[in-house]
Amino acid sequence: MLQLKKFGLIGVGGYVAPRHLKAIKDTGNELEICFDPNDSVGIIDQYFPGAEYFSNLERFEREIAKRSSVEKDKLDYLTICSPNYLHDTHIRLALSNNINVICEKPLVLFPSNLDLLAELEAKHNNSIKTVMQLRYHPELLKLKAQLSNSTSTHRVKLAYITPRGKWYHYSWKGDESKSGGLATNIGIHLFDLLIWLFGSVLDCKVELKSRDKMKGRLILEHAEVDWFLSVDYNDLPKDSVQKTLRTLEVSGERIEFSEGFTDLHTKVYEEILNGNGLGIEDARPSIELVHKIRNS
Repeated sequence: MLQLKKFGLIGVGGYVAPRHLKAIKDTGNELEICFDPNDSVGIIDQYFPGAEYFSNLERFEREIAKRSSVEKDKLDYLTICSPNYLHDTHIRLALSNNINVICEKPLVLFPSNLDLLAELEAKHNNSIKTVMQLRYHPELLKLKAQLSNSTSTHRVKLAYITPRGKWYHYSWKGDESKSGGLATNIGIHLFDLLIWLFGSVLDCKVELKSRDKMKGRLILEHAEVDWFLSVDYNDLPKDSVQKTLRTLEVSGERIEFSEGFTDLHTKVYEEILNGNGLGIEDARPSIELVHKIRNS
């Protein structure tokens, strides 16, 4: 029987935190402490009403340090759901207290940070894992298996339309220096998926870049890809009943994966807790790509 793991969570009031709370609960583990500077955190009651909550980062850091000095109280994992630009700092907080990391996408904004984190990971003998849940989507796993025996160069079209209201551009997500912009904050899952399916990036061109939509072209080892990202409601098909549209077309065959995208965090946690999961080197190619797109 697997031993119960103790979790901490940074960013418990954020958009993606409920998926992590559910995953911790679904895998039979316990959230011990959590932090968010905003106190709209009633979601905790649905999962771990006994968790200690901190709105002050310094007090949260002291609690982590105190727990790390007592073996029976030490956290096993720190889950990071904070704004993208804070991921590196919060990963370092975990490692300095000998705690393993589960970090939301993107792991970091700058490729140069990856080597430094890898050194710390080895120094402290802890693991840094990230969440790229599309690799566990059943339809995409089927596609991966089909492509494994193919040597063809595929023509690929990828569209991801996930409308956001006016608030988006006034939040940290609309600030490219904090979120990395659309390609990083919205597109990182899709770019990771493309590289996972079709191989390394050979060339990259950005054809449109605005605050609410982007499009471009990628040449990968086994595919030529036209991609489009948008947070504009007007880009949804007029007859669409879905609020979010994710479509992938490979050599004329359409793969629909709009459904099931948000239900995969538990699978991610199961893999990590079983000694697997996706780490720094898995995340590197897509982080390098979106950094290039951001600076193109």
